[in-house]
Amino acid sequence: MPGFELFGEEERKEVNDVMQTGILMRYGFDGPRKGIWKSKELEAAICQRTGSKYAQLVSSGTAALTTAFAALGIGVDDEVIMPSFTFVASFEAVMSVGAIPVLVDVDETLTMNPEAVKKAITPKTKCVMPVHMCGSMADLDALQNICKEHNLILLEDACQSFGATYKGKHLGSIGDAGTFSFDFVKTVTCAEGGAVITNKESVYINSDGYSDHGHDHLGVDRGADLHPFVGYNFRISELHAAVGLAQIRKLDQFLAIQRKNHQQLKNILSQVPEISFRSIPDPAGDSCTFLSWFLPTEALAKAVVNEMKSQNILAGNFYWFDNNWHYIRKWDHLKNATFLNNISEAQKQGLQAIKNSSYTASDLVIGRCFSTAISLSWTEEQVKEKGEKMLNAVRKVLSKQGVTA
Repeated sequence: MPGFELFGEEERKEVNDVMQTGILMRYGFDGPRKGIWKSKELEAAICQRTGSKYAQLVSSGTAALTTAFAALGIGVDDEVIMPSFTFVASFEAVMSVGAIPVLVDVDETLTMNPEAVKKAITPKTKCVMPVHMCGSMADLDALQNICKEHNLILLEDACQSFGATYKGKHLGSIGDAGTFSFDFVKTVTCAEGGAVITNKESVYINSDGYSDHGHDHLGVDRGADLHPFVGYNFRISELHAAVGLAQIRKLDQFLAIQRKNHQQLKNILSQVPEISFRSIPDPAGDSCTFLSWFLPTEALAKAVVNEMKSQNILAGNFYWFDNNWHYIRKWDHLKNATFLNNISEAQKQGLQAIKNSSYTASDLVIGRCFSTAISLSWTEEQVKEKGEKMLNAVRKVLSKQGVTA
């Protein structure tokens, strides 16, 4: 799954280009940098890859989400509908701009259930934010229709799904804006980095300024730039962009390996009738960073977790129900409004509503779910060995429970 598995001379070459100039900052120092602009090159490559008109690099996926919210005019007391299964950065970004996260149930796509979204809309709702988890996608046709009907912004959190598509269009390019993460464990990595993409010029201009202290970047002298609005420092460095530039050129290679290993592992696990697999709105567009699969009950899933632990084969198999970072069940710091800074009364009320809500439908999905990370470095024999070990662990548990597999 992570691009760092295939680091090589390509990354070293791009980084060395930057090191030879000594200019590590993405803006300014036009003369000494000798025409080396890795951030600009990577932004152009992202646009070319995704079909978006504009891309703005930032320092992380969290910074990308925060920048996108601000650029889209989402802020104090606006409600943002998001799924109960995501990475904590999704709600952190919502809170950071003063908005209110409204969490809804997920279904077996592992993304937000469109019917749950409809029920969550209020007069304060301003944005629907699907999170394309684990390399695959939400039902974007349904979500687009909901947003059009209610005049809502559609912001795609595609931080985990760079390279994935939906009906021929790249994830992130379908809504009003999209965001990516290029952190160390993403398919394409900058080590740390992120991006906002959009087809709307105003959103791009806002993102460009907001991520660099409000600079308008219209002059040849950075010190003379105007500041049309207040911004913050979410800049990426040239070193990080250089790594990402080499990585994005390998994306087709990464995707081909992932899809091959994903299919081989799925074929192995399919031998057990009790194992089912994630529902994918557009299977051809899955980037295959994870193989997500289900057992019939939460009890069986937990028994398999324990069996895998006892056999020392749980590594790489994520049981999200007990995960601290990705599922609402363990987000006590959010539900209890544990912040170092003061938050608004509306935000406090919104978090209390989350704390008081039941996410039974999500529990029924996530409690049965495993996601197995797909490695780029596996050989065919290693995939077979891993799959058979997993298969034997599942069969052992099913046999103990009196289930024939």
